[in-house]
Parts: sequence; structure tokens; C-alpha cells
Amino acid sequence: MHRLVSLSNPRLAQAFIDYMASRHIDIQMMPEGEGQFALWLIDTQHQIETEAELTQFLANPNASKYQAASWDMAETRRNAFKYQSPSMLAMVKAKAGPVTLSIMLICVVIFTLQQLGSAQGVFSALHFPAFSGQEWQLWRWVSHAVLHFSVMHIAFNLLWWWQLGGDIEQKLGSGKLLQLFVVSAVLSGAGQYWVEGANFGGLSGVVYALVGYLWMLGYQAPQVGLGMPKPVIGFMLVWLVLGFVQPFMAIANSAHLAGLIAGVVFGLVDASRIEHKA
Repeated sequence: MHRLVSLSNPRLAQAFIDYMASRHIDIQMMPEGEGQFALWLIDTQHQIETEAELTQFLANPNASKYQAASWDMAETRRNAFKYQSPSMLAMVKAKAGPVTLSIMLICVVIFTLQQLGSAQGVFSALHFPAFSGQEWQLWRWVSHAVLHFSVMHIAFNLLWWWQLGGDIEQKLGSGKLLQLFVVSAVLSGAGQYWVEGANFGGLSGVVYALVGYLWMLGYQAPQVGLGMPKPVIGFMLVWLVLGFVQPFMAIANSAHLAGLIAGVVFGLVDASRIEHKA
């Protein structure tokens, strides 16, 4: 499934759905709250054709061909304005690739094991290398990123990973996202260990790397179609600063900062490469 657009007028949206149905292309409408309705393309093999037609529709939604299609389809439609909601799993998969989904699944499985009484054993097996000889256990350099210690911790991190990582994977491929994950996990983990030791975990250092990467790529190479809204960048930077000054929560601030710096450098390098290719 592929999310096409969000509209505020469901009758207008239904006209486009009816027209595409007359061309044997299935589109579903889903309420998104605040008066908005999302259109989802069921079969992505029709994506190019559908998006081209959608552009024409949005430019002239009252064209006769759309109105005619609505009249024709009204006779066979069982329930006018019946909104079939895609499943949550389908929505998650629609925005994410295999690397995004794999990391999410690994995090969920490990968090479940921790809740089932294996928290200490899981942490001991996956924490950042802290003792002599552990530096050669190569998985430890990245496995700390899939450890989480509360529902809020994992939910916050996976939401941002899905949002940002999914965008990167869909635009630049699974290899690039995997590269970003590995490098930023190593560097953010090393930064946090250097300042406070190995008693940490979580995907947030990697998330901040994705923030920095998208920030620089959107600023230096906007033609790629990736970037971050300024309010979101501002929120993440304010949250980073608050992490250093608030005394109440144990936050891996050094991992966040190291991840952000790594992502910024990564983004600048990739943007420069893209500019040279152009």
C-alpha cells in the first residue's frame, strides 16, 4: 500500500476513488482526524499512473470525467462513503523498508525478553563493550542500540526510527540506512561510554544521527526530496539541550550529541557527493 494524499473533502476524494475504480485501480480512504482523509493506493504497481492522474485531478477536480465516473460507480457501490481503514501493520509497512522493519522487530523482541524476566541477561549480552576482551565481540558496538528500558523509551525511539529511517530507506535504499545505523550506533555508543560508562542503551543516538543527516541533506541537496521541517528540527534540538540540563531523567545525552554530529557529517558528505554527480 502507498499513501497518496490527505484531503479535507471526503466527497471530493470519493470522486477520485470512483474515477480510478473505473480504470480498475483500487484506492481506499481513511479518516485521519481533524477533518482530514487519506487516500491509500492498494497496489503499488499502479503508483506512477495514479500519481499522474491525481495531479490532474487536484488541478481540476470538477472535470466532467470525474463526475461521470461518480455517477457510474454510485450504481454499484454498496455503501457510499464507507471508509475501509488499512490495518496498522499495512500502514507501518507502507512507509518502511526491510531494514527499518527488521530493526523495529529486533527491538520489540529484545524488549519483550527483558520484560519476561531476562533483563539482566539480555543487557549483559548486548551492552557496549566495557570489559577487557569485549571489544572483539563486534556485535556489542551496535547491539546496545536495540536495548530499551521502558514502554515510553521504546515507543518514542521506534516512532522516530520508523518515520525518519523509513523515509531514508525508501529514497536512498536499504544499504544507506543500514550504513547509517551501524556507523551512528558505533559512534554514539562510543561517545556515551567515554563520558558515563556502559550503563546505557536505546536507539535514540541513531535517531539523532538520522535527524542530523536529513537536516543537512535537505539543506544542501534538496533535489533528493529528503529533509526535515524546521519545527521538528527545533523540537529535537530543544529536547537535546533539555537532556543536558534537567536533573530528573537518566538520558544518554552524550549518545544523542555524538549521533547528531555523526549524522550532520554524514549528511554533508553525501550532499557533496550528490552535488558533484549533478
